[in-house]
Amino acid sequence: MMLRLTFALILFALPVRADVQIQDVTSPGGIHAWLVESHDLPFTALEIRFRGGTSLDPEGARGAVNLMAGLLEEGAGDLDAQGFARARDGLAASFSFRPTTDAVAVSARFLTENRDEAVDLLRLALVEPRFDADAIERVRGQVLSGLASDAKDPTRIAGRTFDEKAFGAHPYGSDGSGTPDSVRALMRDDLVAAHRAALARDRIYVAAAGDITAEELGKLLDRLLGDLTAEGAPMPSRAEWRIGGGVTVVEFPTPQASVRFGHEGIKRDDPDFFPAYVLNEILGGGRFGSRLMTEVREKRGLTYGIGSYLAPMDHAELMMGHFASSNATVGQAVEIVREEWRRAAAEGVTAEELEATKTYLTGSYPLRFDGNGPIASILVGMQMEDLPIDYPVTRNAKVEAVTLEDVKRVAARLLKPEALHFVVVGEPEGLASDG
Repeated sequence: MMLRLTFALILFALPVRADVQIQDVTSPGGIHAWLVESHDLPFTALEIRFRGGTSLDPEGARGAVNLMAGLLEEGAGDLDAQGFARARDGLAASFSFRPTTDAVAVSARFLTENRDEAVDLLRLALVEPRFDADAIERVRGQVLSGLASDAKDPTRIAGRTFDEKAFGAHPYGSDGSGTPDSVRALMRDDLVAAHRAALARDRIYVAAAGDITAEELGKLLDRLLGDLTAEGAPMPSRAEWRIGGGVTVVEFPTPQASVRFGHEGIKRDDPDFFPAYVLNEILGGGRFGSRLMTEVREKRGLTYGIGSYLAPMDHAELMMGHFASSNATVGQAVEIVREEWRRAAAEGVTAEELEATKTYLTGSYPLRFDGNGPIASILVGMQMEDLPIDYPVTRNAKVEAVTLEDVKRVAARLLKPEALHFVVVGEPEGLASDG
């Protein structure tokens, strides 16, 4: 069964595209995908997501999914790491495997003339990874080097500390890369188990864009993914929010204190999500016109940049922000953020702010669809968020429909200045842990 949907987009690509069709494709074997078919250029972008990600690590094996994903291109089938790399490069194909908290993301780019060979090679990586001993040690070393670097990075320390305090023993409360001790302890059996747990058919989302038909994509998907394990590991439980408002200071020798702040957020499918989205853009969306950028940077020069964002994850919802400021001024910046939270919660926003922000959000949205790769990535993200296939058509109307009263109501509901928690990494003057 195929559902065709036409929507017009202004796309800055060569050539410029309009009247793009999203096709809802189901392979003969039952694998579902969305496709934007275009024969302008002889290549295809394929995006695959496996829901679960590093959150599927079992107790005592933190970092297993991350290390496993890093090994998928390090030898598969009868090809060792060098043989796999030569085969991929000989096909002018590009593969990437990116583990995140809630998914393992797989991206592939290949020429039409090499499609079959590229898909067969990608299949080997996904279905028959070798996990050779020398490759394991090489990638393990890379992970350990990254962890050592992160341990000296104030921004990474702030994020990790906030997650630990917010979510405790839940997988969200620790780094998906693991710790030096947990990564050193991982054995090949742990990686085989992580592969079976994370890369399974019951959690696949797929999108493609480019020089391929629906019939060709359906056959490709069965060949590529049909031999994966049918069912993966159970998803983790909901992450309980564990911290209230306050400040946590992590002493660290650096002239610039790094700050991560936030509180609970809003679900992606909440009826109030779009007003909350517009509200956040006004408050701290990262543009120079946002309130936080105006008050903290432009008026007072306390930071180079500051932003906030909504993070509706699979098992928790957050509203977060970040900035850096000198140790002498970071306390002042923290108070300004609190005050802007209070002001927005009590007063909402102005009509001028709302109209300017809606103009920006609706005008910038079509520019995201600027090639096969971005299109495929957007489509697979839509599926993971359970958005309808006509979302690109209706999205801007949902933004336009947000009223001043909507934003004021949602600001009072969502923004909790007393619940804001700040993690400050540095040597802040006049600021101490209180929560």
